[in-house]
Amino acid sequence: MATIEEELINVQNKLERPIPGSSLAQDPDNAAPYEKAPTYTSVHAATEDMFIALIEKEKYMAVMEAVDEGVPVLQIAQMILFEEFQKGSFNPDLMMMMVEPTIYIIIALAERLELDIVIDKDDEDDEEVFGTKFKEKKLEALRGAAKSGIVPQGVITPVMAAQMEELPETLEETSQPEESLLQAPAVAEDPVQNTQSLMAKG
Repeated sequence: MATIEEELINVQNKLERPIPGSSLAQDPDNAAPYEKAPTYTSVHAATEDMFIALIEKEKYMAVMEAVDEGVPVLQIAQMILFEEFQKGSFNPDLMMMMVEPTIYIIIALAERLELDIVIDKDDEDDEEVFGTKFKEKKLEALRGAAKSGIVPQGVITPVMAAQMEELPETLEETSQPEESLLQAPAVAEDPVQNTQSLMAKG
């Protein structure tokens, strides 16, 4: 299985803006999801649904475990966003605009579990996001949020905050297997039999 870093390299290699007019030469019936009209056209709507996606059990566990392992959140966000781009959720421009909201959501979720958060690799002076240099001012703001655990006001709405209260409070709780519906129920002991066995011992 590929590592987070290997997946990110694949993402960066695949991310190429289409040549203007190239879609006109392709069969519209067989167009890829990202060649069609995107699902989202605003950061607000996309952010709300991104939060819902990130608190789904499997995604939540995977992301929080990656953060706990020290994987830079900037890398995690790029992988998530590129996956959504391929599904046709948004165009490249909106994908870039979603980088900060997605990172802030991950910071808020990770802070609740008291995880150590790494935003980017310390050994890289020029951090790139989808092949574009990320502004140092924005990067510093993200690092500050990761250190303090406080995200900008308005990123986490009251509805999101309420939903976060229902999430596990520790990383260990997120990995606990749920009881299977097919699992045989525990058989309660028959009190009559217990009474008889105690009487027999007497």
